Amino acid sequence: MVISKTPLRISFFGGGTDYPDHVNKYGGAVLSTSINKYIYVTVNRISEISQYKYKVTYSKLEHCQFLDELIHPSVRECLRFMEIQEGIEIHTMSDLPAQTGLGSSSSFTVGLLNALYAYKGKTVPALKLAQDAIYVEQKLIGERVGVQDQCAAAVGGLNVFEFRTDGIIGNKPVIMPERRKRDFKNRLMLFYTGVQRFAEDVLKEQIDKTQKGHIATDLSHIREMVDKGFSILTSDDDMNIFGKLLHTAWLSKKKLSSAISNSLLDDIYNKAMNAGAMGGKLLGAGGGGFFLFYVEPDKQEAIRQALSGYQEVTFDFDSDGSKTIFHYES
Repeated sequence: MVISKTPLRISFFGGGTDYPDHVNKYGGAVLSTSINKYIYVTVNRISEISQYKYKVTYSKLEHCQFLDELIHPSVRECLRFMEIQEGIEIHTMSDLPAQTGLGSSSSFTVGLLNALYAYKGKTVPALKLAQDAIYVEQKLIGERVGVQDQCAAAVGGLNVFEFRTDGIIGNKPVIMPERRKRDFKNRLMLFYTGVQRFAEDVLKEQIDKTQKGHIATDLSHIREMVDKGFSILTSDDDMNIFGKLLHTAWLSKKKLSSAISNSLLDDIYNKAMNAGAMGGKLLGAGGGGFFLFYVEPDKQEAIRQALSGYQEVTFDFDSDGSKTIFHYES
């Protein structure tokens, strides 16, 4: 039996520049951090007396004899990619709901691949694990997804990931004095809108515009914010500039697609800004999920009052990325 533990992520700047249609022409980059909210995947050899070869437990229960009968696309294609021949049982649990903008789908794929590698007695470097997850999601499943979530989940920590046109992925950790890093984290607030959505549904318009080059200039501007954000965090600059840059990023993000925001989400954002937030953004593709806000400590209670109808989720930074936390060979 193997159990893997894989973090979810918060993306600050660069989202949208990591989709293949943009990366292949211009390259891209994101500034993101993994957080201490996790997806756990258990992989175990199925009992010899079981009447099924595959058993998969998530929000549903699947059991079947043949790989192609599995409905869960990531489980099916990860097993195919890893060439798992014997019967196997897979369970998953998550600290937070799926389809909420925290990269949970890719965290699951990364965590499952990591567990399957350990199950086969192998370990792979973090970026290799990320690239395998990208291959499974883009090529085997055929999902229209970017490449940032897999990297954040596999590597962990606060990083800039650079995506080159030749397919190479670079990783530049954000090195900060511990006190400054703590001050930064303490200015971040996370609120759940209560809306779950499928990222691919929200992204259709944005990806179509990306393919046609209609938002190349906007994405270039978003890419520049990655370098600005990195510079703010790693210098002695006033940290609040980061919060203001988040506001600029949110305005830029909303230009990418009409599906990113709506009247409900705009109302949440405006309430937070009027109560003292310096900036913020909806995480992930948009359309729902979690809002991240940058708020000075003395204004945070006012934010909680203004958003009293929405669940605040406290979190901390994660530094480990995907890892196996239990491995027992019977």
